Amino acid sequence: MRTAKIRFLARPALAALALGIAVPAFAQDQTAPAAEDAPQDIVVTGQRAAQRAAAAEKRDADNTIETLHANDVGKLPDQNVAEAIKRLPGLSVANDQGEGRYVIIRGVDPNLINVVLNGQTLPAPEPSGRQVKLDDLPSGMIQSVTVSKSLLASQDANAVGGEVNIKTKTGFDSKEPFFLDARGAIGRYDMNHKSPWEADATIGGHSGDFGGVVSVNYSRRPIESENYQGSAAYNAVGTPDGNGLRDYNLIRTRLGVVGNFDWHASDGVKLYLRTSYSKFQDHETRDQNRLAITTFTPGALKATGTILVRHREEDDNTKSVTLGGEFDIGAGKLEASGGWTKAVKIDPIRSEFTFGTAKGALFATFDNSTYPYTLSPSGTSAGAFDDPSQFKLTKFNYETRQAAENLWQGRADYTLPIALGDDSSIKVGFKYLDRQKTNNQDKRDYKNGATAWAMTNVAYAADPNFYDGLFHFGQRIDYSAALAYFNANPTVTAIDNAGTLADTLSSDYKVSETIVSGYAMATLRFGGLTVIPGVRVEHTRDRTAAKVVHTGSTLADGYNSFGENSYTDFFPGLNAKFEAAHNLFLRGAVTTSIGRPNYPDLAPYVVVDDGAAPPAISLGNPDLKPYRAVNYDASLEYYPTPDSLFVAGFFHKNIDNPIYKTGNIVTGATYAGVTYAGANVTKPINVDSEELTGVEFNLQTQFTFLPGALSGFGVSANYTHVWGHAVGLPGRVGNLPLGFQSNDIGNVQLFYEKYGLAARLAFNYRSAYLDTLASGAATDQYTDANGQLDLHISYQIMPEVTVFGDAVNMTNAPWRRYIGTKPFLVEREQYGALLRGGVQLHF
Repeated sequence: MRTAKIRFLARPALAALALGIAVPAFAQDQTAPAAEDAPQDIVVTGQRAAQRAAAAEKRDADNTIETLHANDVGKLPDQNVAEAIKRLPGLSVANDQGEGRYVIIRGVDPNLINVVLNGQTLPAPEPSGRQVKLDDLPSGMIQSVTVSKSLLASQDANAVGGEVNIKTKTGFDSKEPFFLDARGAIGRYDMNHKSPWEADATIGGHSGDFGGVVSVNYSRRPIESENYQGSAAYNAVGTPDGNGLRDYNLIRTRLGVVGNFDWHASDGVKLYLRTSYSKFQDHETRDQNRLAITTFTPGALKATGTILVRHREEDDNTKSVTLGGEFDIGAGKLEASGGWTKAVKIDPIRSEFTFGTAKGALFATFDNSTYPYTLSPSGTSAGAFDDPSQFKLTKFNYETRQAAENLWQGRADYTLPIALGDDSSIKVGFKYLDRQKTNNQDKRDYKNGATAWAMTNVAYAADPNFYDGLFHFGQRIDYSAALAYFNANPTVTAIDNAGTLADTLSSDYKVSETIVSGYAMATLRFGGLTVIPGVRVEHTRDRTAAKVVHTGSTLADGYNSFGENSYTDFFPGLNAKFEAAHNLFLRGAVTTSIGRPNYPDLAPYVVVDDGAAPPAISLGNPDLKPYRAVNYDASLEYYPTPDSLFVAGFFHKNIDNPIYKTGNIVTGATYAGVTYAGANVTKPINVDSEELTGVEFNLQTQFTFLPGALSGFGVSANYTHVWGHAVGLPGRVGNLPLGFQSNDIGNVQLFYEKYGLAARLAFNYRSAYLDTLASGAATDQYTDANGQLDLHISYQIMPEVTVFGDAVNMTNAPWRRYIGTKPFLVEREQYGALLRGGVQLHF
């Protein structure tokens, strides 16, 4: 997303770019039709400016990209970067609490996508993988996003799915010497009737050789969601083994701060400092009533009732500092930068109390005529969940977690023009990256103690209506009262030593990863033909440490299992573009890429469960090979006007060494110093291969050829169809579905932009995708299809003031999971709609 070569921005549009929202401007659009020059008209330029910039950038790019500018982000009510970019062709997101979290490009696992901020690799705060949490980044703090679907040799090869490059605003991005912007919004959720709010402010500009921007964004969202827990085990006649009602109440806050400073010391020397800080907090209480079937006797189902409360706090933050510059050296240009980034995820508390009835103490009735199905206590136990005296403590846990990823990185790139063709050049460079990733988990597990603890003295009743009155929610647990009672009455619980030991030691790991890379590429231009061959080499060295967990382990154990691995890879690639006719382009690429194993999979942990029959052994695998991919891209692109584009594309990926977790019986093997005649060993392994193929279609146009007010209408739509499979997993016959791969992804936006009025009605859709691979297709679990409808309207009442309103999730689209086939519900979560309004000021 470099600055597009289009002349269009006036002060209100600059305000939009600074704040990441859409603002129509009174200013004259230099490329607008003469019909819009009437002085009495309010001319819409802010959103069209960003639309044109994105189209021009895609057209002029040397590789296959999708772009999003700050104005585009603000046209829709997107809370974070993931929500914003899910509207681009071929992109979808994995959600949390109804909000996008991880980006999925063309159905590829988020762990295989590289995310960079201002050109520097971003760390991942979570311990489970390499995926970067894009919901940590408020959409208001970004200037632009570029998604690369085909790679150049100058880009990191660790991007099987592609690269997401996020840029923040600089003082020299604006023609204005000074700008000051502020925005505020408040809303209302229809589920809990609470009010989320957000505010941001940006000040910046440039004077002579110096430029700077400081931007602050803050939001607070008190969210409620209702989750119906179905079953992952249905019997032969389709009766589930239980259900649960889960009510989530949480407060989610975000803080984003950007400070960018530039010094153009001379025409040949430009220096910059890029800094950012983002903080994400999610403090949550989850209440649950659960019913588990113990006897499937027709007409007399016996069940066990459970009431739970979980309290969880999550505090994430990411810091980034980058110092760099551009230097004219000889006939060429040197770009050099170095930086430090650190992501930290702290869960200061993750704790749950569980109270239950005696096993099989309740009777239950199953009714499949409702949706979701009804499974509730019946007969003499009909009111069980309203009677806390029937529930006794069964277990309690108290956990803290901390994960951190620390990156030091530096790169240098030198570009030299060459006298070949038209404006050709060669480019060489190198990059060094040092990564330190750690995870530490401390957990105490308790079971019921010598003194029985009834729930009566910690119970309370709240709103019993659940799922629009379809279900009755019974008694809940006051977490604070329960924790106080636990502390004051030590005999009501007893420590679970085995569980505590395993949970505390098994997840701890430390990974040190060093990547040294270099590349050479040429950009050869001959009239309408551009050819870019290149090759990149990357040397990777991993050193890992974890813990062995067996009957002789203690909580004081340090790291006592170690692994090391190194490998060198070459990544040849070719991108080509040909202008077959005016504004008609043919584009193609053959590239190679890599996907490094997730940190927990590399960690050489050993967990032995001697109580199982046969003994169960869980292992990490520091000898895992990385994914290695060959990628093919081709597209036909037509840009008839600055406001329009029509694109059809094809892509294919062959991926070797994909990683899956598998279990099998091993005989005569030694683990933790003990030789087992037979053990069920589970560990991540490389399997044979994966492949995926897809087609993409993208159109965008504004009907500027229509007369008068009608010329403000336009449409933007894209559709991607993907199919693929994996082979070679032991224990599974035939082709395997690919995780995260939605076969169909699409967006449709109908918009109007004229006379100061901007309105967009947007629908985003993705089909179901596999999220948990099991031993067979009947037990694979899927995240179901999702379609969401949103509306954004804004009006500029004067050059300095714009008011706007949003309607989010207008159709109350649920998040749903199922096992095997769609009728077998695992869980379904609903969030309700959000209405929001606000005002933006620009001076």
